[in-house]
Amino acid sequence: MNLENKIVVVTGAASGIGLGLVARFIAEGATVIASDLATSLGRERAGALGARFVAADVSRESEIEALVKNVLADEGRIDLFCSNAGIGTRMDGLSGDDAWDRIIDINFRSQVWAARHVLPDMLERGEGYLLNTASAAGLLTELDSIGYASTKHASVGFSEWLAFTYRDRGVRVSVLCPEGVRTPMADQAPYLLHNAIGVQEVAETVVGALREERFMITTHETTLERFRSKAADYEGYIAFLAARRGQVLGS
Repeated sequence: MNLENKIVVVTGAASGIGLGLVARFIAEGATVIASDLATSLGRERAGALGARFVAADVSRESEIEALVKNVLADEGRIDLFCSNAGIGTRMDGLSGDDAWDRIIDINFRSQVWAARHVLPDMLERGEGYLLNTASAAGLLTELDSIGYASTKHASVGFSEWLAFTYRDRGVRVSVLCPEGVRTPMADQAPYLLHNAIGVQEVAETVVGALREERFMITTHETTLERFRSKAADYEGYIAFLAARRGQVLGS
């Protein structure tokens, strides 16, 4: 996809990767609609970059539906919808339903709802693009949050199904699986920062991958190397993770 003159929606756009994507897409000549729950900050930062801002809480399907309808009414179409909003919450196997519901709604169901509401117009036009932000944790895992690891795996699987199912109908799908990125979320997991990159580098990688219409977008060579090692020796991989978790978290 060439982003020039495209209509692009980015959720989770007030900070981090989302904000980086907004800036980079505008530099490519796209018309960008930035969305976030953080209304004041999101509107301020979107305006400074030249994006239109629409507030939305992606944990509610009704607000995603309203966002899509808003853009279709004002801009007439959505060429690229980036489901980027996400949270990271410390969780283990004893975590309750409230924690599970929140992280599933934001990290996974929001992508399901976005696809549900943007696909009809894209399929009718015979073109469109979905970019879902998952994580390297969706291919590997996350040491301190069962909820994060699980929802990011779900995001990869969901994106994969969309990619092969709607490809022949003109809809392209990419999934973004970054490793360490210097964002506010990463501050909660300092062990991820040893190889962290900036959001500008992530955005540059995304733009290149979209041009190639590449499904899997990674930011570090180590991601797919470790993914291959995991597949080759799953038992060894679990043993490695147990030891690594003890080293990093002390438990």
